[in-house]
Amino acid sequence: MIPLDTAAQFLVVAVVLGLVPGPDNLFVLMQSAISGARSGLAVTLGLCTGLVVHTTAVAFGVAALFAASAMAFTVLKIVGAAYLLYLAFGAFRAGGSADGQATSMSGSFRALYLRGVVMNITNPKVAIFFLAFLPQFVTPAAGPVAPQIFQLGGLFMLASLAVFSGVALLAGRLSGWLRRSPRAIPLMNKLAGVVFVGLAAKLVTAQR
Repeated sequence: MIPLDTAAQFLVVAVVLGLVPGPDNLFVLMQSAISGARSGLAVTLGLCTGLVVHTTAVAFGVAALFAASAMAFTVLKIVGAAYLLYLAFGAFRAGGSADGQATSMSGSFRALYLRGVVMNITNPKVAIFFLAFLPQFVTPAAGPVAPQIFQLGGLFMLASLAVFSGVALLAGRLSGWLRRSPRAIPLMNKLAGVVFVGLAAKLVTAQR
């Protein structure tokens, strides 16, 4: 069991990191602004679920493979970039319906949830970040390392869930205005496409 003071320090850092603009919260922002807070919350749950994979990888040493193997890192980041380009393609092709509803980034709750999961687990930077970040808060005197890693990962997920949900709810308020503007949704879809292309370029050029 990690000490309470360590958990508190870690939670503060995790919240601050969640507020720093990055691919995940930007994705939630765009999704919520176009399709509403519910869509953003679905993506948020997916992104947080993806963190379970990274936490497990760190706890059992799998993430060390991506830190040590240039090929493994390259393959995963190419897969992640390809997925982002796929999302960009869909956004560029889409427009808006007659009543201004979004048609590109909408979908069932399950589809949006899975989109968040895939986006998160195919980002090798998250794996490397967790590998470098989580062990810094492990206390040897507190017991085995793996349980502490899972506890820290859980705290990071809670912080991310709180921050990203806040982003989704705030951006969702903007969605109502967008739906009343016939030109806004097609414009936002194109903007989303540009964002996805930018995220893909950033990911594919990322270094270990």
